[in-house]
Amino acid sequence: MWWPGDDSLLRVRPRDTDWEGVRLHVVTGKGGTGKTTVAGALAIALAAGGRRVLLMEVEGRQGIARLFDSPPLPYAERRVAVAPATPTLPGGEVYALAADPEAALVEYLEMFYNLRHAGTALTRLGVVDFATTIAPGLRDVLLTGKAVEATRRRSGGRLYYDAVIMDAPPTGRIGKFLNVATEVSGLAKMGPVRGHADTVQSVIKSPQTAVHFVTVLEEMPVQETLDGVAELRGLAQGGLQLGGIMINMVRPVDLTEEQLQAAAGGTLDEHELDTGLKAAGIEDRRGLAASLAAELTEHAREELAQRAQRTRVAEAGQPCYDLPLITDQMDLAGLYRLAAALREQGAA
Repeated sequence: MWWPGDDSLLRVRPRDTDWEGVRLHVVTGKGGTGKTTVAGALAIALAAGGRRVLLMEVEGRQGIARLFDSPPLPYAERRVAVAPATPTLPGGEVYALAADPEAALVEYLEMFYNLRHAGTALTRLGVVDFATTIAPGLRDVLLTGKAVEATRRRSGGRLYYDAVIMDAPPTGRIGKFLNVATEVSGLAKMGPVRGHADTVQSVIKSPQTAVHFVTVLEEMPVQETLDGVAELRGLAQGGLQLGGIMINMVRPVDLTEEQLQAAAGGTLDEHELDTGLKAAGIEDRRGLAASLAAELTEHAREELAQRAQRTRVAEAGQPCYDLPLITDQMDLAGLYRLAAALREQGAA
């Protein structure tokens, strides 16, 4: 992890994780930044050491199933991965769940009122769709309520899950999604729905929950991240805890600072490049040195542009974590690599 103002990317941590005590990790981000991938990597990272973790999605995209190369997930908790073991710690388990408001309502009615058949009948009649359309806040209460239930669930006198990760809606909708008590206030001033919303909100606005942002070092995703952080800062006054900023797809820089500046300015010495190519046994018969110089110039300018975006990310004042660009197609090995990066930087 690095904090804005740090001279180095990583720092010595006073504890194993920067989010000690957090059990519900909400992951949001602009579309295309790899939000679901980062949520999956965070789940694997948190499962290290023999822990049991639930990864939950709420948008109905089956993104988690595709990420773990699994069949479509039902509204049931299914094991999708085993975290890698270490010489001193066993691997843990990652379970996944695709939540939907209809199934959440049926479960809610059964859990608190023993009315599963009534809930099923309401779903068949389309009442749930109707209700969640005219009162979108009810839909979010049902979905966040499922995450809270999993966070609080106990078995044999201990918590069933060590952590729950929610692959949440994009940054532009995250404020309304999490502010469930306000969203249902016009729908229910009292009664079981309001009581349920208040219970959900008490967990979300507590030290048990943190909201993490995923971004890449490009102008639009960074701006949306900054806007999202600013929006949630208002909710933070009521207890909501802002988490870290996961900077995804970070490219390595293999040039020295002098080379970087020269390349960005288009002043690389092509003769020197040509000499280096010949020393490597490559004859420059097709203007390879000139092509290489052009590629290096483009790469250097992209790197400097990303530095500017990183400076903007620092304006949020939240801890930041770098995740490397995985050039191959994302698979379980890639997720393990991202999870290791998160652990090394103190995010898990």
